[in-house]
Amino acid sequence: MLNRGLRLMDVDVILKMGFFIRHLHQHITDLHREQQNSKAAMPSKFQVFRGQGLSMEAFEKMKKTKGGLMSFNNFLSTSRNRDISFKSFARPAAFDANSVGILFIMSIDTVICTASSTPFVNVKNVGFFDDKEEEILFSTHTIFRIDRIEPIEDKHTDRLWQVNLTLAGNQDDDFNKLTAHLREDIAGTTGWSRFGDILISVGKFEKAGHLYELLLEKASSDKERSEYYFQLARVYEDMGENSKALKYYGKNLEFKQKTLPPNHPNLATSYNNIGLVYYNMGEYSKALSSHERSLEIQKTALPPNHPDLASSYNNIGLVYYNMGEYSKALSSYERSLEIWKIALPPNHPSLAASYNNIGLVYDEMGEYSKALSSHERSLEIRKIALPPNHPDVATSYLNIGVVYQNMDEYLKALSSYERSLEIQKIALPPNHPDLATSYNNIGMVYDNMGEYSKALSSYEQSLEIQKIALPPNHPDLAHSYNGIGAVYDNMGEYSKAFSYCEKAQDIWKKSLPSNHPHIALVKRNIDKVKKKM
Repeated sequence: MLNRGLRLMDVDVILKMGFFIRHLHQHITDLHREQQNSKAAMPSKFQVFRGQGLSMEAFEKMKKTKGGLMSFNNFLSTSRNRDISFKSFARPAAFDANSVGILFIMSIDTVICTASSTPFVNVKNVGFFDDKEEEILFSTHTIFRIDRIEPIEDKHTDRLWQVNLTLAGNQDDDFNKLTAHLREDIAGTTGWSRFGDILISVGKFEKAGHLYELLLEKASSDKERSEYYFQLARVYEDMGENSKALKYYGKNLEFKQKTLPPNHPNLATSYNNIGLVYYNMGEYSKALSSHERSLEIQKTALPPNHPDLASSYNNIGLVYYNMGEYSKALSSYERSLEIWKIALPPNHPSLAASYNNIGLVYDEMGEYSKALSSHERSLEIRKIALPPNHPDVATSYLNIGVVYQNMDEYLKALSSYERSLEIQKIALPPNHPDLATSYNNIGMVYDNMGEYSKALSSYEQSLEIQKIALPPNHPDLAHSYNGIGAVYDNMGEYSKAFSYCEKAQDIWKKSLPSNHPHIALVKRNIDKVKKKM
C-alpha cells in the first residue's frame, strides 16, 4: 500500500503514512552507513535487476526520454539475481494485455550513492526471501540515466524489453541542473507545503490541488488558510483553470489586505498573480490594471533594481504585446532586461524569458534578424539553466520557428516547430494550450508549403485542444479559425473559408482593441474570400 501510494503520489496515503515514510527512509540511511563501513559492504560498482510491467503509455513516454533522467518515486526493490527478476516479474507482465514486460538492468556506483545521498541497503538477512532474491532496497526518488532500450527476443511475445540504467548523481550535469532548479522552485517552503511544491514541479497538479484542499480543511489559523489559498491558486493556474485560480488569488489577497500595510511587497505579488490570470484569460485591460498596481507598490517598497520590478515591467510588456502596442511592449521588456542583468546571474532563466519576449516583439515589427538573435540567446541560456525537456526550451524552439517562417524558410521553421512539439508532448498535459500553439504553427507552415491537407489536420488538432483549454472567446481560438479559413480559401472551398474567418473576426472583435492588427488581417481575408464567392 505504501509503495503504491508513493508510486502514484497518492496524497491521502502519504498524508496518513508520513511518519512511517520518514522512519523507513532514515532506517535505510542508517543501515546503508553501517553496511558500507563493514565487511558486508557492497562492491564499489555492481549491477542490480528489477522486473516489472509498464503500461504502453508509460513505456512510450520512456522511449521518448531515452538518454534523459528518470526517477522511481517509490521505495525501489531490486535484486542481484537476474533470473528471478526476469522470470518472476518481467516475463509474466509481457502477457498482460495492458502492459509491457520490462527488465531494468541498473548499474550502481557506491561513490555516487554516498556523494548524492542515495541510500540503499542489502536486505538479504531481513527480507522475506532470505538469500534467494538477493534484494537491494533503495530509498525513494532514486534517479537514473536511461542508457539503452532494446527488445528481448522471446518465441511467445514481442512485448519484452530490456532497459539499461545508470545511477545518476552529482557527477551528472543534467542531474545537477534538475536538482538546482527544484531547490530554487521549493525554496522557503516546509513540510507538506514543500511536498505540494514538489508535486507541482513534476507536473502532478491534480494531486497537489487535492493535497492543498485537505490541508485547507485542517488549517487552524488565517495565516495557514492564506497560504493554502495561494497554493491552490497556483495549482489551478498551472492546470489552466483560470476562474478558480482567480477566485483563490482573490481570497489570498483579502487576507493580506487585512493584515499588511497598503504598500507591502506581498500585496504587489498578489496583484501581479491576479494580473497573470487575467492575461491568461485574454482580459488584457484588467491584466494591465493589476500589473500597474503591482508596479506602483513595488516602486514605493523596493530598491530600484529589485528583480520584482523587472517581473512587473516584463508582465506589463506581455500585456502591451498582446494588445498590439509593440513599441510600449519593447520599452517595458528592455527596462525589465536592464534590471535583470544587474540583479541576476548571467544564465538565470528570467534573462532567457526577457530575451524571448524581446524576440517576439522584434518579430512582430518585422525586424527578423534581431528577433532570431534574441530567441537564440534565450535558447542558449535555457539549455544551460533548465532540464532538456523543460517546456521553456520548447517555447524557444517554437519562437525560432516563427521567425524562420516569417523569413519564408519553411523547412527550418518546420524543424523547429517539430522539436518544440516533441518536448511539449513529454513535458505538458495532453490538452495544454502550448501544444495547441505548436499545432497551429505547424499548420501555418504546411499551408505556406501548399500541403493543405496536412495544414488542415494541424489546425484542427490545435482547435480541438483550445476548445477544451481556453474560454470560448480567447484570441487564440481565433488564430485557429483564421488559419482553417485560409486553408479552405487555398483549397477553393470559399463558403467554408468565409464561415471560419467570420468566427475568427467575431472573437477578435470581442477580445482585442479595435485597432489591433489581427482585426485588420481577418477583415482582409474575409474581403478576399467574398470576391471569390
